[in-house]
Amino acid sequence: MKKRDTFSSGLGFVLTAAGSAVGLGNIWRFPYLAAKYGGGLFLLFYILLVLTFGYTLMTAENAIGRKTGKSALTAFGELSKKWAFVGVLATLVPMIIQPYYNVIGGWVIKYAFTYAAGAHTAAAADGFFDAMLANPGQQILFQFIFSLVTTLVILRGVQKGVEKFSTVLMPLLIVLAIIVAVYSVTLPGASIGLKYLFIPDIKHFSISGILAALGQMFYSLSLAMGIMIAYGSYLPKNSDLEKNVGQIEIFDTGIALLAALMIIPAVFAFSGGDESALGAGPGLMFITLPKVFESMGFSTAIGLVFFVLVLLAALTSSISIMEAIVSSLCDKYGWERNKTTIAVGIGSFLVGLLPILGYSALSFITLGGMTILDMMDFITNSVLMPITALLTCLFITYAIGINVIHDEVKLSSKFKRQKMFDIMIKYIAPIFIVAILISSILNALGIIKL
Repeated sequence: MKKRDTFSSGLGFVLTAAGSAVGLGNIWRFPYLAAKYGGGLFLLFYILLVLTFGYTLMTAENAIGRKTGKSALTAFGELSKKWAFVGVLATLVPMIIQPYYNVIGGWVIKYAFTYAAGAHTAAAADGFFDAMLANPGQQILFQFIFSLVTTLVILRGVQKGVEKFSTVLMPLLIVLAIIVAVYSVTLPGASIGLKYLFIPDIKHFSISGILAALGQMFYSLSLAMGIMIAYGSYLPKNSDLEKNVGQIEIFDTGIALLAALMIIPAVFAFSGGDESALGAGPGLMFITLPKVFESMGFSTAIGLVFFVLVLLAALTSSISIMEAIVSSLCDKYGWERNKTTIAVGIGSFLVGLLPILGYSALSFITLGGMTILDMMDFITNSVLMPITALLTCLFITYAIGINVIHDEVKLSSKFKRQKMFDIMIKYIAPIFIVAILISSILNALGIIKL
């Protein structure tokens, strides 16, 4: 039997896992949610949730992976055959996410190419984003490029591919993020945005804001999609699991904060302090920011640096999503890694044609106003991930016993937050997860508006 690949160091694991956490969820999703739900108040809730809820689930998933030495598809069944179905759900999530993530990665490449060509005025023009969506041939080309890069990295294996790529890109991403953030916060009028981002204002409090912060934490930390179980399976037994999780928390929150600093102060600066300018929602990055860049000097350089940064973040996440799929299939069926990687790469590219055509030839396929891409995102992030996380909590509490996780963590860590872990995994996390699931479904059905 071939020896399982491992990370070369704890730092390699942390940077790789952080690379998974730091993706479009941080650079694209976090700033517009922070803008929508009150800035400082949203940030406060998010940090509290990462340190409690996020820590608990990430520790549990890493411990399951390291204990079994298996990826999600087989890890649950290894510990309890009756609960093997949880691994199937956890593996289904990245299988659905990877194709549409490739599509969004292709959009980022399109914008990066546009700025590299000096066409900053075109990128900022009204209708540029919609015109891109209406051009399936162009989207397919850029999706192919993004898919190809992801596949090539996975083909090189865990140490030479996944780990090496992340240990180079993560520091580069952080440096670029700091440069853009410093530029943003020093703009005239940016101080209003800084106040909005860092000073919690109780007038912005809402239950939907808390649920949005919880959902963002879920999305951002790559929980309940098999990624952290797969990465945990590559961890040596002497690697300090609790310390690793803590460092990932810091990386994730730090990059999310940098993303908010890049975007929110700049929007305030170029809107004359108008808070309503933050209301662009998901289009804040693709539609609003190019207009902000156009108002700046050196708009080509700033826009290019920003979208290269976003592309790096998207690739690190895409690599982790694909690794979760490949490792699960190899563990379950004993398939050869390179052939499996190529098959998954081709499959995700072909399935990715559906969300692309959902904006043109297949635009008639909708559900509650959602496009094909929106539906894939909703099924994974709002339904399957909460269900998988809930089942993981129940699995640990009632199927294998919480002491199994205690023992695994304590092989290399003091487990300083054990009491909090126990309370979260048994009581608080399940309640919050059910709240996310119900609210997301009711929101999609139009019964409530988050």
